[in-house]
Amino acid sequence: MPLSATKAWLWDYFILAARLLLAYTFISCGHSKLTGGQFGLTATPAALPVGQLGLFKLSWYLFGQEPFRSFVGVSQIVAGMQLLRNRTALFGALLLLPIAANVLVVGLTHIRILPTFAWRLSYYIGLIGLICWHYRDRRYAAYCALTHGLTARFRYRWWAYLLLPLAALGVEVVGVLPQISIAFLLHPWQTWHGITKLSQALVGHLSN
Repeated sequence: MPLSATKAWLWDYFILAARLLLAYTFISCGHSKLTGGQFGLTATPAALPVGQLGLFKLSWYLFGQEPFRSFVGVSQIVAGMQLLRNRTALFGALLLLPIAANVLVVGLTHIRILPTFAWRLSYYIGLIGLICWHYRDRRYAAYCALTHGLTARFRYRWWAYLLLPLAALGVEVVGVLPQISIAFLLHPWQTWHGITKLSQALVGHLSN
């Protein structure tokens, strides 16, 4: 085998090994979160005042609340599993990158993680970057598909663009209507009173 082919083979094999390492690591971390091995506090520290917990234990308590704990755990498992398949390896790497970066930032700012763990996590982020680089041809094709040739289906006159802020406000109102409708059905008088007070406050603000 020529030297260039040998290097290419070794590099591709290294990427496969990195994918397996990252998949195992983050699937294990996700499973640990779902089974109570990570996040949350035991009874003794949980009974202490907040000021005595410290950033690490306070963060661990907050991260242990549902559905946040399950969301993070499932996200890590899903991202790790995507790395195991050739078809979804790039998607798994792109999905795992913000998860790993967020863990590192939270660890450095709130938990005060050990330098060895910070180095290990930074190394994992570097491996994710190498995986993205290895499959860069597919990444570029996906980027082109998402960004090239995307335009509005119709051409609008200039005044339509000026009215876009009002249209956006209308879209916001549409999203609130179901909530208001349910509130009217459950608590009609309280809801009407709240809308009246809000309208009066808005009129007063505009008049000032």
